This record gives sequence, C-alpha cells and structure tokens, in this order.
Amino acid sequence: MTETHLFEPLTIKSITLRNRIGMSPMCEYSSADGVATDWHLVHLGSRAVGGAGLVIIEATAVSPEGRITPGDLGLWADKHIEPIARISRFLKQHGAVPAIQIAHAGRKASAESPWGGSAQISDAQGGWPTLAPSPLPFGDILNKVPREMTETDIHKTQNDFVAAAQRALAAGCEWLELHSAHGYLSHEFLSPLTNRRTDKYGGSFENRIRFLLETTRAVRAVWPDQLPLTVRISCTDWVDGGWDIEQSVALARQLKAAGVDLMDCSSGGTVPHANIPVGAGYQVPFAERIRREANVATAAVGQITEPTHADEIIRNGRADIVLLAREFLREPYWPLKAARVLGQRNALAIPPQYARAW
Repeated sequence: MTETHLFEPLTIKSITLRNRIGMSPMCEYSSADGVATDWHLVHLGSRAVGGAGLVIIEATAVSPEGRITPGDLGLWADKHIEPIARISRFLKQHGAVPAIQIAHAGRKASAESPWGGSAQISDAQGGWPTLAPSPLPFGDILNKVPREMTETDIHKTQNDFVAAAQRALAAGCEWLELHSAHGYLSHEFLSPLTNRRTDKYGGSFENRIRFLLETTRAVRAVWPDQLPLTVRISCTDWVDGGWDIEQSVALARQLKAAGVDLMDCSSGGTVPHANIPVGAGYQVPFAERIRREANVATAAVGQITEPTHADEIIRNGRADIVLLAREFLREPYWPLKAARVLGQRNALAIPPQYARAW
C-alpha cells in the first residue's frame, strides 16, 4: 500500500484531488457589485498553474447585506454565475478542483476593505444595516449594533445559502464550503459569546447549532451527493466561556450525519480581545482531534509554510489536506517548490511553459 503523503491523491465522493495541497479561501475585496473580475481569474488561476490540488474561491456573499465589504464576491444573482464559471473552467484546465466558499458576514458586514481601514461604514456613507443572532456589536472599529434576526430573517438567509449553492453548481464548482468561522454569521449562532437568544436558535448547544445544521441539510439537499460538501469552523474562540474544541467535535459528528464530507478547521474571529497563540501549525491539533474523534476528514490551516511540515501533517494522519493562505500569496507556485523539496518532482505535471525553470 502506498504511504499517504502530501502528493498522494485524495478522493472524496466523485472528486479526486491530485495532491493534498489546497488554497484557502481569501477575500480579495476586488469585485464590483459581487462580480468576479480578471483579478480573480489571474489570482486563482495562478495557483492552479502552480500545482494546487484544490483552489477555494474566496468567501462569496449569499446576499448583498451578507458582504463583509462593498468589494466582496457574490452569488446572490444570476449575473454572478458566468464570471465564476470562467474561473472554474480555467482551474480545471490546469488540474485543480474548483471550489467555492459561501458566506454571510453577520455583524461584521458593511466594512471597509483592509487597505481602507476595515472600519464599519455608516449607512450615510454607503454602508448597510447588519444582522446577527443578537444585537451585540463586534466592538473596536466594528461598532454597528446589528438587528437581531427574526425567524423570518433566519429562514430567508438559509434560502439565500441554498440559492447560492445552486448558482455555484451552475458555475462549475465541484466542491462547496459553508463558512461558519471567524465571527461571521453562522459562527455567531454557534458561540455563546455572540448568541444570547432565548428561542430555539439560542441557549443550549443543540439550539446554537440549529442554524448551521438546518442550513447544511438544506444545502445538501440541492448540492449533488457525488460532490463534496465541507464546513469551515472556528474550533475555538480562544476565550473562556466561548465556543471550544469539545463543542466543535460534537458539532462535527452531527454535521457528518447531515452529509458533510470534510471539516475545515480554523479558529478565532469572534471577539476582538481574544488572545490567540499564533505560531507554526497552531491550529493543526484541532484538525487532528476532530478527524480522530468525529471520524470525519479534516483540513488543516494556519501558519503552515514549510513543505516538510505540510508533509508531516499528512503522513502522521493529522489531517487529510493542508490549506495554505498567506503563503500562497507570497508563493503562487508553492506546490512545485514543495515537490522539489520532498523529492516528488514527478508527482506534478509542470506546465510546459515553465518546465525549463524546474
């Protein structure tokens, strides 16, 4: 039997990744009214040319009010389909599986881009009202008080996720991720720090996970069974009394039963005062524990930069795939570099245009 390593293919449902290296979804804040541009094509396409097995298109808003910034990508209208389909075709042509993350920003919506300062935009300045499980602002420069969602709001938002999933399928995406991390809407329902509701969507663990479970089941009903459905969660809030890894394991078991094929294991983002011990591979233990205790495939992400480190994570069964974020911004051809470092040069078909350099 072949030893599992970073360049061993990974098959989930009908989809096979050529290796265990994926590009994590990273917002580019470069859209106009949610429409993908040439920037997205080149940005994402470069990572497919560079050898990634999976390329996940950034957090894509399921509704206009669900955008983090005015420059967010969107899937709330049919006009968004073809620009993403163009990207999907290019990714597949160059050997990567096209994936997309769909999201709603909740109380962290209506903000400036990072290079614009990241503060929330007032309604008078072109911002928009925000929604959340409870009327609690994030704090610091994100100080808008969100409107507490009614059950009608909840069901509309869940329907928005379903419609976005259907558009993602029409756009040729073959891997779908639901964003339930980093303090955005779905995570806001999970965490007791942000969910103070007293109805069936708040209070107990079972009630706080209800929004995500219902949304997952509704999306799974329209997303083809043969294609992977994944969920990104923040495995801990890094704050006493908040969401934690024990709840994440229990949630992962229920999401697997609801049809989720892989858990994407990140952390943090709920509150501005969390003390996060950032360092190389600091979130990998979460992926390892959920994989072992919930018996579900996992993705490891966070400060993974060295090929030998990524390979160790896979070889030791700590996760099924490694997702790179900022390292892919620094090095679009990281998989080619990793193949050379790890003695796996023949594992990747280097584009003939670039072969003489490798």
